[in-house]
Amino acid sequence: MNPYVLMILLSSLGLGTTLTFASSHWLLAWMGLEINTLAIVPLMAQHHHPRAVEATTKYFLTQATAAAMILFASTTNAWISGEWDMNNMSNPIASTMIIIALALKIGLAPMHFWLPEVLQGLDLLTGLILSTWQKLAPLALIIQTSQAIDPLLLTSLGLMSTLAGGWGGLNQTQLRKILAYSSIAHMGWMMIILQHAPQLTMLALGTYIFMTSAAFLTLKTSSATKINTLAMMWSNSPTLTATTALVLLSLGGLPPLTGFMPKWLILQELTKQDLPITATIMALAALLSLYFYLRLCYAMTLTISPNTANSTTPWRVRATQASLPLTMSTTIALGLLPVTPAILMLAT
Repeated sequence: MNPYVLMILLSSLGLGTTLTFASSHWLLAWMGLEINTLAIVPLMAQHHHPRAVEATTKYFLTQATAAAMILFASTTNAWISGEWDMNNMSNPIASTMIIIALALKIGLAPMHFWLPEVLQGLDLLTGLILSTWQKLAPLALIIQTSQAIDPLLLTSLGLMSTLAGGWGGLNQTQLRKILAYSSIAHMGWMMIILQHAPQLTMLALGTYIFMTSAAFLTLKTSSATKINTLAMMWSNSPTLTATTALVLLSLGGLPPLTGFMPKWLILQELTKQDLPITATIMALAALLSLYFYLRLCYAMTLTISPNTANSTTPWRVRATQASLPLTMSTTIALGLLPVTPAILMLAT
């Protein structure tokens, strides 16, 4: 892609998200979401592969549906209350429609079916943008309007997403689909705690972005898209294989890695709020996700690839891409647990 065109598209991505962040007016927030969607569509379709075009079409249709629902709901709310202000969501039907539309935008269950299919058709860097940056604007709107939303609806969305993300990833062999289900499960963790402690939602989002960035950049470095490609990664880059296994365990939420911190604090807060059954279901759903991360770790570090491998054996060629983003995101994804008290002090 032409670097000038790429610069315009990436600037538009940033502009759309910033516009949504800064707005308290529904029409301005909707415009930000639309700029965001229209900026990523050319990035998704840039390879002109039939799968990429199919993924782009699916993404565009779901995002356009969600945007139309947001516009309809905010217009209904303005019609009834006389205000476009986000903080004045007096109509319960409009606020329910808006949360459903935003859930569709970020891929919360049961509106999650588009996400694995879309992510599977994209290259890894565009998939990284879709899994991290594209979640920011809708999540900002959800956090801003969370007080007007029925708590039962938020809890249901959170529980269903965590369970769907865990169950869906169990029988996958494609790494991008596994990361898509991982994204759905992490969004569920953010939703479940939103009404009780929004600062923990922000903390979970931050750690999720760093862990997912480390996972996607590692797969990009090793050009891996399937589990059986991972089995041959150790001969190509033993150090990267070791850190990748740790990043995956961090995504699963095992101590003493960064991924344990948000899960631990969220379960602690749920227990404080007298919700032991919800906390138990969330902890059990985390085990489902942990299973497929362990499966990836097992394929990478504990198996030797068979002699009759279907894919070509990777050569030790010099990497052409920058290693600094991967190094930084991996370090953060592995080592933040000891500074949990400091992060909590900053968050509260």
